[in-house]
Amino acid sequence: MDNLSPEAKLKKLNIKLPPTPKPKGVYKPILIDRNYVYVSGHGPVMLDDDLLKGRVGEEVDKEQGKLAARQTGLAILSTLITNLGSLNKIKRVIKIFGMVNCDRDFEAHPYVINGCSELFVDIFGEENGVGVRSAVGMGSLPENITVEIEAIFELY
Repeated sequence: MDNLSPEAKLKKLNIKLPPTPKPKGVYKPILIDRNYVYVSGHGPVMLDDDLLKGRVGEEVDKEQGKLAARQTGLAILSTLITNLGSLNKIKRVIKIFGMVNCDRDFEAHPYVINGCSELFVDIFGEENGVGVRSAVGMGSLPENITVEIEAIFELY
């Protein structure tokens, strides 16, 4: 499947993207600088435009947290398509910064953010879908969302 374009992989995997989130503050969803696209922090937007909420380790377990990170990755893909016209313009993932809304005893932040990282591997392939990454815990996130992720991609 690595020979397929990102758009073809999305279709083959029968992935449905959520609506492109609208900014909830004074910022741009993406910013293009030369060959790089910087994507502002996104949350786990569902197909019905609702957000997944709750602190991992309290209302949400780590599996639900991982699914929230995957859903956040889908929201990022939706924003990329809306603003670039196609995922096929993305050469590779450069960086993911993942924030997990969790209690102070939670320690599996990398496991949770793997939900997004694994999605990007599925779409952009083993070589281009893995970039550098941080996964950290936060005492709170906007609107009590479970995960927030920002990313940087290289363009063709």
